[in-house]
Amino acid sequence: MTKKKPLVVVTRRLPDAIETRMAELFDVRLNHDDIPMRPAELVEAVKTADVLVPTITDVIDSAILAQAGPQLKLIANFGNGVDHIDVHQALARGITVTNTPGVLTEDTADMTMALILAVARRVAEGARVIPEDAWPGWSPTWMLGRRITGKRLGIVGMGRIGQALARRARAFGLSIHYHNRRRVPEAIENGLEATYWESLDQMLARMDIISVNCPHTPATYHLLSARRLQLMKPSAIIVNTARGEIIDETALARMLETNQLAGAGLDVFESEPSVNPRLLRLARSHKVVLLPHLGSATIEGRHDMGEKVILNIRTFMDGHRPPDRVLPSML
Repeated sequence: MTKKKPLVVVTRRLPDAIETRMAELFDVRLNHDDIPMRPAELVEAVKTADVLVPTITDVIDSAILAQAGPQLKLIANFGNGVDHIDVHQALARGITVTNTPGVLTEDTADMTMALILAVARRVAEGARVIPEDAWPGWSPTWMLGRRITGKRLGIVGMGRIGQALARRARAFGLSIHYHNRRRVPEAIENGLEATYWESLDQMLARMDIISVNCPHTPATYHLLSARRLQLMKPSAIIVNTARGEIIDETALARMLETNQLAGAGLDVFESEPSVNPRLLRLARSHKVVLLPHLGSATIEGRHDMGEKVILNIRTFMDGHRPPDRVLPSML
């Protein structure tokens, strides 16, 4: 007898090659319109699916999970962060949660470095000048940015992405500093020529550039609070390619408006896809660079994510522990 294929519900449109492979392997329900599911649709999905494949746009909280049918045994997240999933509640209900770690490291580090350069050298502002026919011609004092070589970069979160950023930043002549929940092994620290700061406050006060690269957890919500942001030098810039909730956006906007910070580059926001109106005004006045969550947006990265999702589902359905299982102790 042919083994019955698991019903896999995918909440957003994925690359064609990934959807085609899923259709070959599973009884799959795809979202061809790519419109985010409403809560009622998510409830219907967890009631019927054997496997749910959500993304960051889907909030799988305790209320949704309370409606899950007994057949739902795996949530195979398409993405690394799982702060949109109540992992504790899922595990309490016997539902395994997986993610797609590692495959987005280089892409996100590339985008972080690009934001550092864009803010320091006013790249986004400059890119608008010629199309808007506003270039007066070259001048020794026009649109001056800041050199990054020789500056100090403070990395908040020295995981895979933080380390990948450090490798890039060293090539640009930046001095590497970091704060992390745990100090990284000595070999890694020496290889990156990185200085560890046990005190985040002390590091913030001394850096020229701050990059946020830690995950969003209850412990990191508004980790960069109004008080901590005020520790930074007025000449400093800050970039965030991690999660918007880690920075107090209102406090950040206020400091940029009053020139207490030199600039910011943000690829993530507290209430995505909504963006704080104050940040939008600052972007229009060229005091901040805003990107629409492009950190992991490469063709190669999306395919790698999809392959990891498929591997996690197949491994789980074969009765084995999936390679990317998420446990509460990891959060």
